[in-house]
Amino acid sequence: MNSNVIQLERLFDAPVATIWKALTDKTEMKKWYFDLEEFKAEVGFKFSFTGGPSPEKQYVHLCEVTEVIPQQKLTYSWAYEGYAGISHVTFELSSQENKTLLKLKHTGIDTFPQSQPDFAIFNFNAGWNGILNKSLEAYVESINQ
Repeated sequence: MNSNVIQLERLFDAPVATIWKALTDKTEMKKWYFDLEEFKAEVGFKFSFTGGPSPEKQYVHLCEVTEVIPQQKLTYSWAYEGYAGISHVTFELSSQENKTLLKLKHTGIDTFPQSQPDFAIFNFNAGWNGILNKSLEAYVESINQ
C-alpha cells in the first residue's frame, strides 16, 4: 500500500441514501463534518471551509467537486489557501443488505509542503479516522434512534 495514500473502510448501519445525504447535504454535513457555507454535489462546484489542529492554528481548505455518481461516488480536490499542493478525497458507497460500506481514499497528500508538520500523513490519517469512526458514526447512531 502507498504510504502517501489514506484508505479507510467503514460499514454503517444505515442505507446508502442516508449516508449519501450525510456526505452531500450541507445541513447534515454540519452535524458531523465541517461547517460548510454551501455545498452541492455537482462537478465544478467550489467550496471552502476552515479547520485545523487547534483554535489558534486554522487553515482555509479550498475544494472543488470533480466527480459525482449519485449514491455511489463523490470526489473533490482538497488544497490549502497559501500553500502549494493539491490532493483528492473520494468517498465510495456500496450497499450491503440494509447497511452501507463507505470507502474513503485521500491521495496527493505528499504534494503539500513537507516542511509543514500539520500536513504530515499521520495527521490526515488521525483526522479521517476521527471523522469516520467517531463523528460520522455518532451522526448515524443519532438518526437511527
